[in-house]
Amino acid sequence: MNVNDDITQRWWNLEAKLAEKFEKKPDMEAILFLIGMQETGFIQENISKEQKQDLMHVAICTLLTPSGYYKLDYHDEDGWPHFIQLKEHASQSLMEQENFLKDHILFYFEQQQFI
Repeated sequence: MNVNDDITQRWWNLEAKLAEKFEKKPDMEAILFLIGMQETGFIQENISKEQKQDLMHVAICTLLTPSGYYKLDYHDEDGWPHFIQLKEHASQSLMEQENFLKDHILFYFEQQQFI
């Protein structure tokens, strides 16, 4: 089994578990949105497109912090985390980028003891 097959199988398992919990199979954006909400505690009925983008940005920074791409700088008065970028992302193909992100998402959910 190669690394991509392992990530794919683990990803399917995560999708199935999230689909069971939320009664709908989430896509990558929905998973990033959920992580952003988890990390900020930001929950409200109507969320603007900008707020969704902000939540997904928090998710990306949070996911890539363990790999040294970002470092948490501070939390603002509303409790939102702010990060400092420590290094650039390497140039990758679309498939490599997707697997890179999936691997970090899987690690996140393992650390949260969700999977």
